[in-house]
Amino acid sequence: MTYKIAIAGAGGIAAFHAAAVADLPNAELVGASARTPGRAEAFCAEHGGRGYTDLVALLDTERPDVLCVTTPSGAHLEPVQLAAERGVHVFCEKPIEVTHERIDALLRACDRGGVRLGAVFQQRLSPLMQTLFDAAAAGRFGERPLIQATVPWWRDDAYYGPGRWQGTRRFDGGGALMNQSIHALDLVMWLAGATMQGLGPGDNPVARVGALAGVQGHPDGLLEVEDTCLINLALRDGRAAQVFATTAMYPGGLRRFLIGGEGGTAEVLEDQLVAWSFRDEQPDDAAIRQRFGRDTAHGGGASDPFALSHANHTANLSAFLAALDTNAEPALNGTVARQAVDTILACYASAEQGGAPVAVRGGGLA
Repeated sequence: MTYKIAIAGAGGIAAFHAAAVADLPNAELVGASARTPGRAEAFCAEHGGRGYTDLVALLDTERPDVLCVTTPSGAHLEPVQLAAERGVHVFCEKPIEVTHERIDALLRACDRGGVRLGAVFQQRLSPLMQTLFDAAAAGRFGERPLIQATVPWWRDDAYYGPGRWQGTRRFDGGGALMNQSIHALDLVMWLAGATMQGLGPGDNPVARVGALAGVQGHPDGLLEVEDTCLINLALRDGRAAQVFATTAMYPGGLRRFLIGGEGGTAEVLEDQLVAWSFRDEQPDDAAIRQRFGRDTAHGGGASDPFALSHANHTANLSAFLAALDTNAEPALNGTVARQAVDTILACYASAEQGGAPVAVRGGGLA
């Protein structure tokens, strides 16, 4: 089956979705919508399909099978509701929404409409990150490995300037953590869950958080949210993990992940594996080091949010369409998508209390 794909929102991230559709033999872009006159038309002139200023007209005219939602983060709910009412499946960018209430409403809409909801956490589809996950699940790092992620990025003042939705509480929902570093947090949670016994599909692997957040690299009043956040995560099994997120470190550096324990350690610099060392060496370890040891071939989003490859988006969308082929629940679904936001909202609550521990919705101590 060839799936007819439409896109709600024609901003920068929409181009990644259009490129992913173009990569897939079973997908066709039929249109895109944007409220700004001319924007969707220009987008479709480049990527294909027909441009609309009204999403309802797009859905009712083109009758897509799937709607990719790439509107600002705090404006995901309404397009999802419109799609679900028409029986159109949804592939939604991160974060799924920015408040508990809006996420609940979004999930209810998909349930009522009987449509599948796919989440965009494309970094999980990275072959390197899947290799780390498999090693963690196999216990190669030890039973309770430590995990840390650092996102030392830079966004200039113009990124948060007048007329931009970035940096606003309503549409961004948060700053360096909710927008830029949600992928890093999700990967930490995913890797932690791989080594956690008795974790149910609806269980958040994080029990509680302690966080400090603020604006440290931009003028006062430019952002309504944080440009820097430091998080300590208390996992359900008593382990600790950590995430450092910022858009205030000029000129911006590549993301770094570290996972290790009594069995071994791996370190990743964006797409490059810089350490892969185990107490018990396996026959394929040398090949893994060789395969993933090359320097990252792109900017990693360190200072330019679009200096990234769309390959993982392609893999993410392909997996979603494969689930639709068999009417299966996508592996990256609404439950997965909400867990990262639930954790982030707990981080913001903790930061407002000076770093005091805050329980995470859906979390709990084993």
